[in-house]
Amino acid sequence: MRQVVLQHHPSENAAVLGRFLQAYGHRLHTVRLDEGQALPDLDDVSGLLIMGGPMNVDETGAHPWLEDEQAFIRSAHEAALPMVGICLGAQLIAAALGGEVAAMETPEVGFESVRLGFPGTIDTLLAGVPWQTMQFHLHGQQVTGLPAGATPLAGSAACANQAFKVGMTTYAFQFHFEWDRDDIERFGRDELVTKAGASPESIVAQCADHYDRYRHLGDRLCENLASLLYLEA
Repeated sequence: MRQVVLQHHPSENAAVLGRFLQAYGHRLHTVRLDEGQALPDLDDVSGLLIMGGPMNVDETGAHPWLEDEQAFIRSAHEAALPMVGICLGAQLIAAALGGEVAAMETPEVGFESVRLGFPGTIDTLLAGVPWQTMQFHLHGQQVTGLPAGATPLAGSAACANQAFKVGMTTYAFQFHFEWDRDDIERFGRDELVTKAGASPESIVAQCADHYDRYRHLGDRLCENLASLLYLEA
């Protein structure tokens, strides 16, 4: 049995979270959906990690595999498999389970404050994460309506649904807690950065102010997920 990473872009891999999963003895199997690789049989999957990407959840004409991926997410959720979605992955979870995703007026880019709601402060998988943290963002779409029965965990000024869970084993995070400094500086050159009125240089400057604390708390969240959510090694 393996933890399956659904990857949508050459550079958006499991990153630091993947390294924590491997450190806890988990075997990772990456499926490059953007390269046409097939989804696995659900019986061969212990858990799912759904990564980010530049496409939108409704761009099924350009990326027809998005429909199959959402059906796969629904089946995995119904089977109560451990599942984490990050950025696009969070939006795919929302869309697959009946929520709503829409474009933001202005993309949310760079380090911005995220605040836990009360359910987030008592959630076991967020133990050790302060009520308010600086997280890294790179998205032009957001979850505007949660799936039925979902629990909101965190939000920001620009995006109310920064983190949520559906049931006990499906978690979604709009912000990127899994990136290291090289990832952030590389994605700081993304076109969304300039669209939001920022620059690669401003992202580097933000890293100087926020990265060390961000990575420390991100490691805590990665460890919680690797040790408490993904149980099958």
